[in-house]
Amino acid sequence: MEDNEERQDPVESLADLVDESKRGYTEIQNQLEEIEVLIGQTSSEVQKLDHRTAQVTNKLRHIESNLNSYPREDIKEAYSASVASQLRLLMLRSQVEQLQAKKESLEPQADHLRKFLEIVDEIPGLRGPAEAFATAPIGGDNVAMRIIEAQEGERQRLARQMHDGPAQSLTNLILQAEIVEKSFDVDDDQVRLELANLKDAVKATFRKTMDFIFELSPMMLDDLGAVPTLRRYIEDFQEKSGLSVALDVVGEQRRLAPYVEVTIFRLVQELLHNVWQHAHASHVQVNVDLQAAAVRISVEDDGSGFDLDEAMSLAKERKTLGIVTMQQRLEMLGGDMQYDTSLGRGTKVTVRIPSA
Repeated sequence: MEDNEERQDPVESLADLVDESKRGYTEIQNQLEEIEVLIGQTSSEVQKLDHRTAQVTNKLRHIESNLNSYPREDIKEAYSASVASQLRLLMLRSQVEQLQAKKESLEPQADHLRKFLEIVDEIPGLRGPAEAFATAPIGGDNVAMRIIEAQEGERQRLARQMHDGPAQSLTNLILQAEIVEKSFDVDDDQVRLELANLKDAVKATFRKTMDFIFELSPMMLDDLGAVPTLRRYIEDFQEKSGLSVALDVVGEQRRLAPYVEVTIFRLVQELLHNVWQHAHASHVQVNVDLQAAAVRISVEDDGSGFDLDEAMSLAKERKTLGIVTMQQRLEMLGGDMQYDTSLGRGTKVTVRIPSA
């Protein structure tokens, strides 16, 4: 008898869901309005800066054509202004892309909530929707695939645009600096040194941009698959982090479903980043076992380890995306992740991802 009293009426439960949906719809609409304003403001800044960058570039070309007529300080200032303008333009365009991606991810949510609320408004007593929810197929696997593929699609689109735009512009700056350096007829070692320093700075920026593009969405993942991409990523990661990382792959190396390959890469990427930032390790062992129905991955370090319960609680409390997002993605795919760690003895993370 007490159980019946404690059990909430289905109609009341659905009414609570409707109220929550209304609040969610209002919140998303407010976010979309704010994003629309920010996109407009940032796009306007991009247009102005694009015009300004064109002016700076024209001035630089004029200086290149009349090198002997300008003092070295003017030449240095012109190149510095060109680099600063290009980098600022890169940042603003990236902001616009991020805002547009967020808008595109929120719009379907708002549309689904709106349609749901419209249906509810037409049904007296709120009984129809409850029955519909009870009998409707969920199709969780397909939903998980679509979510992951949509996320990666946005990353790939942004990576392609950065590759074709800002990265190409920085390449042109390097070529311009080399041309100017070779064009000096006067024997002024200081001017040549300053131009060489400028060229080195631009090259460093270019390398950082290309590293960012690769981490955002490695283009070779689509062409070659997860294992070759992991090998390349780990080589770059060792150089950047100073850590020793060994990769062992067993099983039949084959192409997997795109969402599985993406998940493999993102998991190893995030786990290695965590080791670098938090583990105080010197060596990491990465094992990939390509089985018939699943992929098993282990990442083991010789670092300081951590208290698992405390780390998980802190991650959820602070809404840390790394660990939480990895687990959510695996759960959507029917996979799992296990930690073997304690303070002072390193960490081993074992992951299973269904592949068939």
